[in-house]
Amino acid sequence: MFDHIDHYPGDPILSLAQAYLRDPCPEKVNLGIGMYYDEAGRTPMLEAVQGAKAILAADLEVTGIDKDVAGYLPMEGCPEYRHAIQCLLFGEDSSAVEGGRIATIQTLGGSGALKVGADLLKQFFPSSEVWVSQPTWDNHQALFAGAGFKVNGYPYYDRSRGGIVFDEMTRVLRSLPAQSIVLMHPCCHNPTGADLTRRQWQEVIDVIAARGLIPFLDIAYQGLGEDLEGDAHVIRSMAVAGIRFLVANSFSKNLALYGERCGGLSVVCQDAEEASRVLGQLKATVRKNYSSPPTYGARLAATVLSNAELKRLWKEELDAMRARIQRMRGRLCHALASRMPMHDFSYLIRQRGMFSYTNLTVAQIDQLREDYSVYLVRSGRLCLTGLNDRNVDYVAEAIATVVGRA
Repeated sequence: MFDHIDHYPGDPILSLAQAYLRDPCPEKVNLGIGMYYDEAGRTPMLEAVQGAKAILAADLEVTGIDKDVAGYLPMEGCPEYRHAIQCLLFGEDSSAVEGGRIATIQTLGGSGALKVGADLLKQFFPSSEVWVSQPTWDNHQALFAGAGFKVNGYPYYDRSRGGIVFDEMTRVLRSLPAQSIVLMHPCCHNPTGADLTRRQWQEVIDVIAARGLIPFLDIAYQGLGEDLEGDAHVIRSMAVAGIRFLVANSFSKNLALYGERCGGLSVVCQDAEEASRVLGQLKATVRKNYSSPPTYGARLAATVLSNAELKRLWKEELDAMRARIQRMRGRLCHALASRMPMHDFSYLIRQRGMFSYTNLTVAQIDQLREDYSVYLVRSGRLCLTGLNDRNVDYVAEAIATVVGRA
């Protein structure tokens, strides 16, 4: 019956993580998968999340009602969680939030938000095409192609120059037909770590408005670039400009809730009546995918975001995470520059977030893995959080050696 089914080679990032786990080398370093690790190489349990767990446990003890097994959530998800997402992304005093013109649903992580959004857009904009940055996260193309879209690329990053090709990017955006869907990263671009300036973003917003494009923003790393408020600047600017757009967000990285699959999809509409209709279609789309989302992770996130003390603690923890990433950028830049003075590694300092885009070739990346057990995605993306004070010099020495062989 299934003789005609092809072999699946596996996801390149997740397969790399499995290969790392099987590697017996004691010096092995995982710079591949996009997860935050602390200085000890562990995925942290944030104190703010532990505080939220304690509050939920105390509530269970007092009421005797386990809300996590009391029944299904609505298709759109937990109301408190959805409202917390809106305030986090758009601001506590957002007129769009107050005016009820944002339709928000709880989703299965950021990937689930992208999937539901892609399905919704395909239903109501069937002739549109999708445009993603070159490069982008590998799964972006797969998700939209899987929804039936033709996926194209717009210029974004020049590896040889180590920066954004902004003029080429905007030239392409100005050429797109109305209702083209443009996927963009509001902060901490994955995989390059190269973000637009605020002035550049304003020019992009003007182009989007003039051309009647449909922006789909994917923010998976809020708080790890500038801070929670600064990383949401693009989202808030688009809402103020009166643009209708979609936003997928995730709490996997910034709340370290990887396995709970806490995400959200928000659609900014013209008014509350339109938002009500869009929310109805989002619910219908969810019903056709997974019916309803899980409970516990959403309650944890909502508790952190709605409790003033826990939210303050979370911001402090994010500050520490962000500072550690920046310190590792500096350490790696210095270590590489001291070993290869003829090369310019200043791009490591300019980029933001968990990732950097190296100029390593596929052959060099394979050599790093085979000879030194240093694991990078073959595109050249390097996850900074896999570095620490114990291994950064080892990684720099390994990179310098394989580059020197070329």
